[in-house]
Parts: sequence; C-alpha cells; structure tokens
Amino acid sequence: MSEKDKKQELPSFFQMAKNFGAELSKYVAQGAPNVTQGNYIRRLAACESCPHLIKDKMRCGKCGCLVEHKAKWQTTTCPDIPSRWPEEILVKDYDEKRKRPVKTGNKAPDANKQSEGNS
Repeated sequence: MSEKDKKQELPSFFQMAKNFGAELSKYVAQGAPNVTQGNYIRRLAACESCPHLIKDKMRCGKCGCLVEHKAKWQTTTCPDIPSRWPEEILVKDYDEKRKRPVKTGNKAPDANKQSEGNS
C-alpha cells in the first residue's frame, strides 16, 4: 500500500482535548490575539500542502485541531517539526520608558529539549 493510500488517523479524543486545552489556555492568557489576514492565508496554504492534513475534515493529523480555527490564533504553532508556520511575535506589553512594544516570541518547542527534560 502506498503512502497516499494510507488513511491518516487523528490522535485519540483524549489527546485532541488535551492539545486544544493547552492551546486555548495560552490564547486566552495572551488576550486572544489573532494573526493578520495575510498570515492566516499563509498558514492555511502551509497546511494545504502538508502531508499530515486530513483534507476531508480539515484537521491536522499531528494534533487533531481544526486548522481553519487554529491558524487564526496568534499563540499557536504548527506541531510539525520543523514548524511549517513562520514564527509570530506577540506584543505582550508596552515599554513606556523605551516607547516601544515589549515582544515575546512564539516559537515551537525544540523536540530534543523536551525529551531531555530541559524546557
């Protein structure tokens, strides 16, 4: 059976709920920021060309998320390694002294660091 013929399976319901809960808590904690329309379109295009996309359900085969929703949230990252989405810069606060936004990165975690326990 070829790779194209194999049916992509979603993670378990428990794993999808866990993934969604983690993403939702980050999103809410940051004030529910969304990406720009241009970044949203780029993210969806990256998903469309990804072999993990389950196209008939528009779900990511890696995390189980609905890509049309996950791609809107600025706090989310593509679960593939390396990430297929460009890094988003989150504006967390405004530095009055320097008169500029204080930025926090939203980089996908390094798989090697996680497995070693050095997050």
